[in-house]
Amino acid sequence: QVQLVESGGGSVQPGGSLRLSCAASGSGFRINAMRWYRQAPGKQRELVAGITSGGTTNYGEFVKGRFTISRDNAKNTVYLQMNSLKPEDTAVYYCNADILQDWVLRGYWGQGTQVTVSS
Repeated sequence: QVQLVESGGGSVQPGGSLRLSCAASGSGFRINAMRWYRQAPGKQRELVAGITSGGTTNYGEFVKGRFTISRDNAKNTVYLQMNSLKPEDTAVYYCNADILQDWVLRGYWGQGTQVTVSS
């Protein structure tokens, strides 16, 4: 079974930066789109950024040019570079990937990584 492993979360001061990584492990699968979501306490999960297999990206409006999503297909890894972080960016960030395996397309989720922005 495919697993998504996230890393790079932590605590940072306002205006700081973090780089999140999400790597898919396993074999015999093909990754389509990959996305980052986030969920703050008491809030609904929301889309942060997405990237297609061809590299086309889209972002949530709240990002306002601060975040950049990218992927390394050779490593089955997606990244989220987060700059100019704000306290309202505090949330658990989840990696999501559409994965084709045994002719079935499924959505996979990482377990989440905490991002805390505070002074």
